[in-house]
Amino acid sequence: MNVVELEDVTFRREGKQILHGISLEVREGEHWALLGANGAGKSTILGFCGALTHPSSGAVSVLGRRLGRVDLQELRRAIGHVNPRHPLRSPLTVREVVLTGLHGSIETPPRRKAEPEEVDRADELIETFGLTRRAEERWPTLSQGERGRVLIARALISRPRLLLLDEPSTGLDIAAREQLLETIDLLDRTHPRLASIVVTHHLEELPASTTHALLLKEGRVVVAGPATEVLTTAHVSDAFDHPIRVTFADGRWGARAVARSAR
Repeated sequence: MNVVELEDVTFRREGKQILHGISLEVREGEHWALLGANGAGKSTILGFCGALTHPSSGAVSVLGRRLGRVDLQELRRAIGHVNPRHPLRSPLTVREVVLTGLHGSIETPPRRKAEPEEVDRADELIETFGLTRRAEERWPTLSQGERGRVLIARALISRPRLLLLDEPSTGLDIAAREQLLETIDLLDRTHPRLASIVVTHHLEELPASTTHALLLKEGRVVVAGPATEVLTTAHVSDAFDHPIRVTFADGRWGARAVARSAR
């Protein structure tokens, strides 16, 4: 079953063409990566997948419902979104932050007390991601890596069928990045039917569980398909308009620019 389907989608903003004829199919259990240089159109596509943006032309269907013909608020509740720039101001606890995912809110809704089964669900996710000892800790005291894991738990508490991760490794050091990627890889076992899409600039930030990839260049698809076929030296060099050597070892990708002397 297709979880996301884009058919010949275009998008214009302030008279500028951002996307040109984008088509994409994401099926249940697949884990996609969207890669490309700054301004390639990755975030715009993620906005379609999250039912946040409408195309200028073409068709977008998410979870079997076509944008423009569906209650967007209802649809968005079935989509988990992880944004490392989560704009939380209040010193909520880890558990409280996870519970805000039930309503898609940033702060705890006023006069809304969580039901016991909701708290149990939050605690189950907190335990799954190794945060039980931090459940009562306040958001400002958490490391960036811990915040990333909390945000994934928050995104999953509503039992979504689609998980969107917008540059989830932003601001993380190497150790925290690896811990976060291990958490994302864990979803392949704990939520086997969940589809996911991650946006990043860096191949090193791709989870080992990545199954498919789409490379963008100036709003057009360079190539899309199984990750091992897409993320090659030739395709990545084309997408970034620069000679880049791609490596793949132990389930993880790497990329380095080719030195001029080596060309």
